[in-house]
Amino acid sequence: MHIFTTVFLSFLAASVVVRLWLSHRQIRHVQAHHDKVPAAFADRISLQDHQRAADYSCSKLRVGRVMLGWETLWLLLWTLGGGINLVDQWFSGLGYPTLITGIGVILTLTLVSSVLDLPFSLYQTFVVEERFGFNKTTLSTWFVDMLKTILLIALLGVPLLAAILWLMNQAGEHWWVYAWLLWMGFSLTMIWAYPAFIAPLFNKFSQLDNASLRTRIEDLLSRCGFHSRGVYVVDGSRRSSHGNAYFTGFGENKRIVFYDTLLESLSEDEVEAVLAHELGHFKRKHINKSLLLSAVISAVGFAMLAWLMGSEWFYTSLGVETASTHAALILFMMIMPAFTYFISPLFSALSRKHEFEADEFAHSNSDYKALISALVNMYRDNASTLTPDPLHSMFYDSHPPASIRIDHLENIASGRSSG
Repeated sequence: MHIFTTVFLSFLAASVVVRLWLSHRQIRHVQAHHDKVPAAFADRISLQDHQRAADYSCSKLRVGRVMLGWETLWLLLWTLGGGINLVDQWFSGLGYPTLITGIGVILTLTLVSSVLDLPFSLYQTFVVEERFGFNKTTLSTWFVDMLKTILLIALLGVPLLAAILWLMNQAGEHWWVYAWLLWMGFSLTMIWAYPAFIAPLFNKFSQLDNASLRTRIEDLLSRCGFHSRGVYVVDGSRRSSHGNAYFTGFGENKRIVFYDTLLESLSEDEVEAVLAHELGHFKRKHINKSLLLSAVISAVGFAMLAWLMGSEWFYTSLGVETASTHAALILFMMIMPAFTYFISPLFSALSRKHEFEADEFAHSNSDYKALISALVNMYRDNASTLTPDPLHSMFYDSHPPASIRIDHLENIASGRSSG
């Protein structure tokens, strides 16, 4: 067995074991607090809602553990089991040009993997989400969404894939620099285009028509020096009763979007506070920082792929007999999650830091008590557990746990350090 095979299997095994262990910790911790609402929320969250959130969290975790086993099995079958090699040899035998062969192999593997994941997607939507009262979509809507996604991949993803494979084959030893520039250009274009051209393919967006709320929002935007192309309401209730709010786009194409479900559950004070939080992400340049971090990570990834692509052992140690640019790209994308899993807590920590900073901005520009009230309502309505396991939260949570986040806001208000 090649040493890299051993390294890959070791990282994969370690990541699977840690994922299962963290999942077990989370379920155990949530269930241990199942029968009592935390004291800080006793007057805000009913025991029924608290238990619903606990049961919902545990159900998702159990499905996630089955998915992890399924995905790990197929990763091993595709690589060491010879699946990629089999598909690659079949396409190579057809005699098509290298570029067409590479696109065919990658699309075939992507399609088969997507089909293999379909049962989990269906179960999560129509069993788990349905059981807890969140699912509002129909099978026909779900199917149409899938067809639209496939069409977008065909129109946007395939040309990008073809361009990257062409650069890998034709642009010389520095191909990865050109491919990285292409990738970043594509990513920025998609961020710009998403609110105006892509998102409306799946949802209906309308201008906020609540005159009183709109006036408050415009006043807040003016105070914060923020300009956008509009405040929109999205019909999220067509598919789910989950609520959210977010910024999308950049430059002159920025939009503020509220889920209709969120507007139905929050007061005007609470909506203003939530928007102030979202504005905090913009004013603290979190979006720009995230884009910069993404650029650095993708540059490192392309450079690493360029190095591995020239090493024969990279292919043979992962079950592929014939070296090729498309095989290198496939293998790299498949195995990297096993190697990068253990740095994921760093990104989670950065995200939580950004959330704290956005809360601080909201505290300075809105009623912090309204923000606390909105957060409690959102935790309740989205069935987010109030009692996560600290270690599981450290690894995965992009937002601080409810109790810590609310303590942070109250500490700011009282002038105490939040630590």
